[in-house]
This record gives sequence, C-alpha cells and structure tokens, in this order.
Amino acid sequence: MKLGIIGLPNSGKTTLFNALTRQDVETAPYPNPIGADHHVGVVHVPDPRIDRLSEIHRPRKTTYADVTCVDITGFSRGISASKQKAAVFNEVRDADAIIHLVRAFADPAVTHPDGEVDPAADAAALELELVFSDLELVETRLERIENSVKKGIGKELEGEREVLKKCLAQLEEEKPLRNLDFSEEERTLIGSLQFVSLKPELVVLNVGEDEIGSADTDETLAQLDDFYRGKDAHIFSLSARIEMELSQLPVDEAQLFLADLGIGEPAMNRVIREAYALLGLISFLTAGEDEVRAWTIRKDTTAVRAAGKIHSDIERGFIRAEVTGYDDFIAAGSMAKARDAGTVRLEGKEYIVRDGDIINFRFNV
Repeated sequence: MKLGIIGLPNSGKTTLFNALTRQDVETAPYPNPIGADHHVGVVHVPDPRIDRLSEIHRPRKTTYADVTCVDITGFSRGISASKQKAAVFNEVRDADAIIHLVRAFADPAVTHPDGEVDPAADAAALELELVFSDLELVETRLERIENSVKKGIGKELEGEREVLKKCLAQLEEEKPLRNLDFSEEERTLIGSLQFVSLKPELVVLNVGEDEIGSADTDETLAQLDDFYRGKDAHIFSLSARIEMELSQLPVDEAQLFLADLGIGEPAMNRVIREAYALLGLISFLTAGEDEVRAWTIRKDTTAVRAAGKIHSDIERGFIRAEVTGYDDFIAAGSMAKARDAGTVRLEGKEYIVRDGDIINFRFNV
C-alpha cells in the first residue's frame, strides 16, 4: 500500500511524514518549491498478533506488512494550472490513497500562505485542485476519443466515452469523482487514467497541542465531516508536531507521554488502521519456525487468490488451505492443540479469507 501525503504549504506534511516514518527530514517554516524531491519512507504496520506469534514460534525472521508513505512536495493553490504539475500529480496518481493534511494550528513563526488559518477553506481549495486536474484529463481524453470515432477507428471506445461523459458532468460542477457511484465495469474502463479526485482520502486535521480534543477542534471536524460527506473519506484530528516528538522517543517514554496528553495511540497506528479500513484491506498470517509474517489483501479475497499473494506457484498448484483463526490459535496455545480442539479447518479455493486467519497452504506444482 502506498499513501501520498498532500496539503497546502506550511500545513505540516513533512512533520506528519516524520511522525509516521520515524525519519528526521528537515521541517522548515517555508514551503518546498514545485519540483523539489518528494520524501519517501517505508512503515512497518504495527500488529500485536505478529508480535505474539513471534514470541511463540521464535522464528528466524519476522516480517510485518509494509506501507510506503510519500510526502508530496509542491502542492499549492493553482498547482493544477502550473507547468510543473506533472511532478506533483504523478505521485498522487501512483498512491493507493491520499492523506490530506489540513492546517488548524496557529503559529506566528509558520506563516499561512493566505495569511489566515481557515481549515474548511483550505480543504475546499485543495479539493478543487484535484478536480481541475481530472477535468483537464477527461477533456483531453474525450477529445482523442472523438477524433478516433470520426476516423472510424474508435468503436471499441464507446463504453469509455460514456463513462467519461458522466465524469465530465460531475467535474464541471466542481465535485470530485469520489462522489460518484461506478460499477466495476465502469471502473475498469477508466482505471488506466488514475483520476486523483477518485482516490480514497484520509482527511487529517493538524491541530496545536492545546487544541487536542477541544470544542473548537470538534467544531472544525464537524465542518469537514459535512463537506466530505459521501466522498469516500475518513476524517480525524491529531497534532503532527506532538506525534513527531513522540516518534523520536523510546517506546516506554512515548507511552507515558501519550498518557499525559490523553492520546490513546500514536498517529502511525491510527493512520494505518484508518487507511486499511478506507481501502477495505485486511491481513492474513503465516507462522512457523522459519518466518512469522503478515500479508495484506483486500476483503472478500478467496483462499486461492491469497495464496498467489505469497507466490504464483502456490496459487497455480493450490490444493487446500489449512486455516485457524488467530484467537483460536492463542486460546489453544499451539497448532497441535488447535487441531485437537477442532479449530483448524481445511478450506477450498473459494473460501473467503478473514482478517487474522493463520493459513498454511497445501499445493503441488
């Protein structure tokens, strides 16, 4: 999974990036120029189930699921009309979901590009940039399809053209494609265009330390919730500065700091959990003396497709999946005791894998 962090200048994107990835990229009170290098980091997905299975099996290797985070520099009002927009929007198109950081903190040392902090206006402004980028792409693609049809070589593009007309009507009303319902066939027809306003979005309100859980923060979250209603978005707040400081502390000190601030968990945990929920992702587990590992798949994935996540040979030669739920395994204490308790099952190709399933695939190639 790849998450792209976007936001207007001085919204705290790099600070949040550092908090998520535990890196120490310089955070400056001025915006990065368009074309500046994007910051990239890989995050191991926290999973206490993997920790516990590793304690039991003591494997040679423990592998957590990974999430790639990209701090996309150069976002600003008017970016969709900039000659350098490709350097920005290509990174957004390559992401599975967007983390849209909205500034709500006041700091005279960190100027707001408009001179005033207005979270609702900032969120709407950046959404428009996504919409305008997609509008240009739709208009260009429709023009090419129309030219092909006139030449008598575009009959196979009729389906795509109809979906694009549906997109055009939406974008001309300055509304993101996220609002529209698309069938699986329609999504396939336009999938290669990678529309940015269609990306699932985590909207994160970046507040000051003294605004964590305040009435003003709740009011702003309510405004954002109303704005994003029906737009395939999850909304919550955090203080990126505090979270970055926490990420630099040893685990035991960070836990004490969290408790003092009344924060239930670090940002990394919540952001990743929200991203999984937004994208409809779950994890199944494999466990043994060689390796304990988490594998990320989409909900409603069949056993045979999950096997392919590990290796195409396992999918091709699939025979059965030996499955036990994580809780059943822990209750039993070992795989042998889980078998004795009857909680280990043999499942076929069409079994729908559940979050936390511990699976051993039987295959023959």
